[in-house]
Amino acid sequence: MRFPTLGARRIGLPRRAVSQILLTQLAIAAGVAVLATGLFLAPLSAQLDDQAMQRALAIARSTAADPSLAAAVLDSAPAADGPVQATAERIRRATRAEYVVVMDLHGIRRSHPGPDRIGLPVSTDPGDVLAGRDVTEIDEGTLGRTARGKVPLVAADGEIVGAVSVGISYDSVRARLLGSIPGLLAYAGGALAAGALAAYLLSRRIQRQTRDLAFSDISGLLAEREAMLHSIREGVVALDAAGRIRLVNDEAARLLGLSPADSARAAGRPLDEVLGAGRTADVLSGRATGRDLLTVQGPRVLVANRMPTEDGGAVATLRDRTELEQLRRELDSTQGLIDALRAQDHEHANRLHTLLGLLDLGLHEEAAEFLAEVAGGRRSTAEQVTEKVRDPLLAALLVGKATVAAERGVPLRLTDGSFLPDRLTDPGGLVTIAGNLVDNALDAAAGSAAPLVEVELRCEDRTLVLLVRDSGPGVPESRREEIFTEGWSTKQPSGRRERGLGLALVRRLAERQGGTARAGGTADGGAEFSVVLPEALR
Repeated sequence: MRFPTLGARRIGLPRRAVSQILLTQLAIAAGVAVLATGLFLAPLSAQLDDQAMQRALAIARSTAADPSLAAAVLDSAPAADGPVQATAERIRRATRAEYVVVMDLHGIRRSHPGPDRIGLPVSTDPGDVLAGRDVTEIDEGTLGRTARGKVPLVAADGEIVGAVSVGISYDSVRARLLGSIPGLLAYAGGALAAGALAAYLLSRRIQRQTRDLAFSDISGLLAEREAMLHSIREGVVALDAAGRIRLVNDEAARLLGLSPADSARAAGRPLDEVLGAGRTADVLSGRATGRDLLTVQGPRVLVANRMPTEDGGAVATLRDRTELEQLRRELDSTQGLIDALRAQDHEHANRLHTLLGLLDLGLHEEAAEFLAEVAGGRRSTAEQVTEKVRDPLLAALLVGKATVAAERGVPLRLTDGSFLPDRLTDPGGLVTIAGNLVDNALDAAAGSAAPLVEVELRCEDRTLVLLVRDSGPGVPESRREEIFTEGWSTKQPSGRRERGLGLALVRRLAERQGGTARAGGTADGGAEFSVVLPEALR
């Protein structure tokens, strides 16, 4: 049986992202602590050296300032028991210097901690100091490595008669430097511990935010996310807590009518700025709440759902319901025609029974009159519509709606001045507009005392004007703009069917052709809806 090798796992970085981040932060903190300690120690050593040399120079100046010392150098010979040696040793013991050496103009020692060296030349070149210049240096001499200060020895008449050299043991300087290291390391250790604690707390926060994933897992998830968002046939819009757009995938850009340039610039911008004010922005931003909310964006009917995220933002999904909504409305129209045909079937059967009874009774003339009256009434309705409306789609719609209206007890008629030639640029759009307006008018007029629905079609050059009036309760003036908002309806929803889209579609279809859709009132208190399409005719 083979076991996995553990050495590679110990040497390599841990797999979890939080562990890698923690180790990296600890390494950075340790490196910064070591670097800061080194950067502090380097100037500290130079500073201590300078302080030692300046101390030696100060002792040498104080010694040379004694006028009796210069006189003793001139008046006495080098001797271990001479006055120069006595003065120098007194000063050395008082200042705790390593040595205080007095020399004459020839560089001969007149004093030295070792009396046997008195009368011998100094170990270093005294040229600079005998020339009148102060000298500070760290050098190796007969007493070892010392920090030195040298000054000229000047007689009362201003002549240089020798020099004074004072040395401080370099071991004391090194001891001060080494003595400061433990405290410095303690500070560095404290800073390192604080950095390690901060790194640990930060890594725990990152662990919670990344769900303890590895970097490879995170990069894989991002790649999968990009592939999924740009491949699914459902629009996705992500928002942050401030309502700014984080993401718009390709399908959402298509459904919302955003160009590639607008989609690329959408990230980071407020939703209302990108889409403009309206129901779509209200639904996506959460100002309109609910599940499977319907909205109209351009020519499309969309279903939107919104899910909040943990950081206060949200993700909204969009589905295209345009074709489904058109099919549903066509189905509603077909269902209405079927109901009307079913009712006509019963009515036709009753008329056949009546005709059969008249024939059985031998009332042939009465039977002929009854048959002519029934056939003429139906034929006249279709003829009136086709004479005024030459477009076959719209004519068929109005004939069908007239049949449905008759079954509901609501007369539907075209005004005398109506006329529409067969030159429509978008017959399907006009059928949708007229069908929605007529359906609403029939619903409104059905409960009135004298029900009536009037349709008027006028053409002015290439402009088409459609008016639909009803005898219903009308629309209050304060709500005549509100009724064109998606989701607004006075009807209760039936089953899963959403209400409040018909008039919104009417306005959007009219605006898409550069026209307008407005609501008004009639003289007898009913409602009048007007649609103006400037380029409706070829």
